Amino acid sequence: MKKSIGISPNIETLFGTRDENVRVLEDGLNVTIDLRSNAIELEGAARDVARAEQVFADYESLQRSGYSFNNGDLNSMLRVLTADPSATLRGLADAGRQRSLGRRMVQPKSVNQRRYVEAIESHDMVFGVGPAGTGKTYLAVAMAISALLAKRVNRIILARPAVEAGERLGFLPGTLQDKIDPYLRPLYDALYDMLDPEKVDRYLEKNVIEIAPIAFMRGRTLNDSFVILDEAQNTTSEQMKMFVTRLGFNSKAVITGDITQIDLPNARRSGLLEAIEILKRVEGLTFVHFDEADVVRHHLVQRIIRAYDEHKTLVAEQQMLLLAGGKSGEGIAGKGGEHNGPPSIKDRSTASGE
Repeated sequence: MKKSIGISPNIETLFGTRDENVRVLEDGLNVTIDLRSNAIELEGAARDVARAEQVFADYESLQRSGYSFNNGDLNSMLRVLTADPSATLRGLADAGRQRSLGRRMVQPKSVNQRRYVEAIESHDMVFGVGPAGTGKTYLAVAMAISALLAKRVNRIILARPAVEAGERLGFLPGTLQDKIDPYLRPLYDALYDMLDPEKVDRYLEKNVIEIAPIAFMRGRTLNDSFVILDEAQNTTSEQMKMFVTRLGFNSKAVITGDITQIDLPNARRSGLLEAIEILKRVEGLTFVHFDEADVVRHHLVQRIIRAYDEHKTLVAEQQMLLLAGGKSGEGIAGKGGEHNGPPSIKDRSTASGE
């Protein structure tokens, strides 16, 4: 099917740098888009052409209403739209506008990120589980700030286990806050990226935003709060149970972690691993799982994560083969003689020629 649609003013901005957005639409919707002097020609299956036409119509409508597109966000929206048949450009833009943080707009860059953001909006407790760089912590902090600025909560509490990543830092000088700050730096980074530094400092000074190790959560009930537990894979079973039972009235909790980067001495005692198993059928909370396709850092990070996953699978297969080979070897050895125990005195005498 072929269809021509008229060219609206500034429609070329939809095409993106070097037509990168056009390629996203063509690959994702299985259509061919050709810009003529007086029209845009769409070619493909009827349903795919209709979706592409809707994208152009939504873009024109949003522009007329004064909506300003950032090209990076537009590209992300188009990627989500092509991956999710139920998504529309207008719907994604309106959702991002509702989560605006003033100078920044919370715009998911993948389908799983979109599910994560929507899960945070609709559930009181959400677990975001996946590799580094998938936006788990960043989006959670953004949603917390959005809730605070909209006065849906009165404060934000950010917690993290104080566990070193495979090294021992030893004694750290200064006050207790000075000692724990290095562990919590990623949370500060997310805050300063989204809010003016003066506002962040003011919120921290007044305890509107509180950042603390998870050990400080014991004995507290957190009402009217947005609570985030970051690096949850490094919590113990006891710490995780303590944290998930802190939730008070009119509060939300988001727990993020990467089960492939556990720094505890005994990885099997990770509170996150246990929570995934124990809480998976509890009504009112949900789990969102990310993979390397959701990584929004340098494109090399996706390939690095994939290489580690493939190596882990290969090692596991080799271990299974070794175990299988060892068991079959034992069976053969057992069948070779009349008994499997050590040779008797008589046997040894015979063997030595005595």
